[in-house]
Amino acid sequence: MAKDRVVPTRKKAPQLDTPTDLKSNGVQAITQALNVLLADTFALYLKTKNFHWHMSGPHFRDYHLLLDEQADQIFATTDDMAERVRKISGNTLRSIGQIASLQRVKDNNEEFVAPLDMLRELMNDNRDFAANLREAHELCDENGDVATASLIENWIDETERRTWFLFEAARGADQTGH
Repeated sequence: MAKDRVVPTRKKAPQLDTPTDLKSNGVQAITQALNVLLADTFALYLKTKNFHWHMSGPHFRDYHLLLDEQADQIFATTDDMAERVRKISGNTLRSIGQIASLQRVKDNNEEFVAPLDMLRELMNDNRDFAANLREAHELCDENGDVATASLIENWIDETERRTWFLFEAARGADQTGH
């Protein structure tokens, strides 16, 4: 993991030291991976909402609703991710600044993005997110954290579904010439 993506180690308040049978080096590694994924999740959520808010064109309603549904699904994972970090005795994200320092999902601050470009960009972001989830799953397997691995499996499935829907929506628009 890149140095700029490292969650600073803080002295943990004894009140937050949740008991776990996972080894401390495993907790640190999984906490790090989940916090980067959590930052990516928030970035992907906001990007999806950005494109939802700025959608235009002949397929406006369909794309607008698709992105709204996907944003809701993405946001719904944030609490589970953060709470999983706490369940294994880790510390999780505390600020927008920390999210910005860890996220791998690139922001899109363009004044206008064509609808198909929005769909393709989100499709690629979701595809990359699935790959990052798989890496975290391997880390959980290496450290015997079956509960986190199980959650990640569901998040991979949801991410692959979003990727599929974005792919089909973009492909369908390509075929109709819109």
